[in-house]
Amino acid sequence: MQIDILTLFPKMFESPFAEGIIKRAIDKEKLSIDFLNFRKYSEDNYGSVDDYPYGGAAGMILKPEPIFKAVDELREKRKEYFNSDQFPLYYLTPQGEKFDQEMAKELSKKDYFALLAGRYKDVDYRVREHLVRREISIGDYVLSGGELPAMVIVDAIARLQKGVLSDFESAETDSFHNQQIDCPYYTRPREYRGYEVPEVLLSGNHKKIADWQEKKRKELTKKFRNINLNE
Repeated sequence: MQIDILTLFPKMFESPFAEGIIKRAIDKEKLSIDFLNFRKYSEDNYGSVDDYPYGGAAGMILKPEPIFKAVDELREKRKEYFNSDQFPLYYLTPQGEKFDQEMAKELSKKDYFALLAGRYKDVDYRVREHLVRREISIGDYVLSGGELPAMVIVDAIARLQKGVLSDFESAETDSFHNQQIDCPYYTRPREYRGYEVPEVLLSGNHKKIADWQEKKRKELTKKFRNINLNE
């Protein structure tokens, strides 16, 4: 799987992508990630990529030219991944479709896409109208840019690549895998400071344990997401 990230700050990714699950996915050649700093396509000597918005408003807007030119480069470089001019560019914005585990599973099955990490107030809307195929949000709040959301999305996708986790069943039983929150888990010691592991988990009765876990998943999903899975 190949992912390209268009960003003004590629160095932000160095440490997060050099550790943990993402590094393992890269080392196992399950995932390849490249960065394209679209500042290199600036059309002035100062490397400017933003300007004031027409019509007046606070903040700065990313200019269209550097992003269009960056996509032109990727369109040629990655042309083996798609059969039409519908270049799979996804814009990271709080206005977008809410990212969740179902979307992570969907994206994890793709061979290729590119993420546009925005900055400043927004990107020139012509980019969104004519280049972007999907807009994605990791939540209803505003960050300084799209780099952190890009990291979140890549991490969620990396761990779903087969062969990355030592026990793939772990990913298949995570919270939200089946639109429900996962059950509680306990480990040794059996008792700590007077707090004990639920007796059913020590019973060795797999049917009772499975029933208890399913019951807890439903309880927690109702508590934290207000979804009643018994209905």
